[in-house]
Amino acid sequence: MREKMQQIKDTKAFQSLITSVIALVISLLLGAVIIWLSGYSPVESYKAILGFSLGTKKGIALSLSQATPIMFTGLAVAIAYKVRMINTGAEGQLYVGAMAAAVAGAYITFLPRAVHIPAAMFCGIMAGGLAALFVAFLKVRFGAGEVITSLMLNQVLILFTSYLANGPLKSEGSGLAQTEMILETAELTRLIPKTQLTTAVLIAVIAAFILHFILTRTTYGYEMKAIGLNVDAAKTAGIHVSRIYLRTFFISGAIAGLCGASMALGTNHRFVEGFSVNYGFAGISVAALAAYNPLGVILSAILFGVLKAGSITLNRTTPVPIEFVDVIQVLVVILVAAPTLIRALIKPFSLLVKGGK
Repeated sequence: MREKMQQIKDTKAFQSLITSVIALVISLLLGAVIIWLSGYSPVESYKAILGFSLGTKKGIALSLSQATPIMFTGLAVAIAYKVRMINTGAEGQLYVGAMAAAVAGAYITFLPRAVHIPAAMFCGIMAGGLAALFVAFLKVRFGAGEVITSLMLNQVLILFTSYLANGPLKSEGSGLAQTEMILETAELTRLIPKTQLTTAVLIAVIAAFILHFILTRTTYGYEMKAIGLNVDAAKTAGIHVSRIYLRTFFISGAIAGLCGASMALGTNHRFVEGFSVNYGFAGISVAALAAYNPLGVILSAILFGVLKAGSITLNRTTPVPIEFVDVIQVLVVILVAAPTLIRALIKPFSLLVKGGK
């Protein structure tokens, strides 16, 4: 039974991966057509994007630093989706994670670096995890849809952190809504000097491999897959569905909180109001492109990071508006979210190949 279910799961995962790859290729082609129809050169545009993002040390560092936060949030969305729950609250969860880590980094003064960093990150993990756990509790206890509750909770959490940054935790003498600087013992190490690339990217990659191990090598991972395939069958098999929902959504929120902590400890060195440029919502696109595979999220996030970093060069060296990069990202999401459309687009080519044979 378990082997048969695993085969079904592997087949679906492979089909989703193929759909994502095809969606990416088609979106790049459609993006090139749109750029061309707008009177610009798609070749020069893609050359500017990829040439800087992948061709220079500074560009690679920028690409990876742009990819790091959405790698975290992509993992948060992906792990929740394994039990067919959608975490639309990663944005709020990363805010409370950043605030908790910033407070721990600034006000805990007696710890050495080797302990202070993990302690501050743990605070961020717990803050994000507990925020998500509340959403899961509402679903399990009252049947509330996690999509709506987590989405609505975003604003509550963001406004709460804004109140703290503007009020009791505001940096003394600062004109901006931000907390005190964290101590040096809580700062993440920069991998490349004078860039925003820190050890947070390594933490995100490690988290992806840990999640992959959990999903493929543990009983808990098997129970998650069973619920994702058929929740009624999972209940019949004796799986405690409510417990898995609570545990999984806590992990999802914890990863989002870890994203916020990595930003507070590695990039901003404090909590800054409005620091996130929709990283939580971008994670949904990253996870979808990766077919909700933790290891695929790494590559998906790097791709989005490359596009984001490349848009800077695109704006500086060509007359092409940087909004075209957003168009490409939107096309990817639309095509990934519509597998039937993908099959319809490639059907003529598959028939042509069969006819040739």
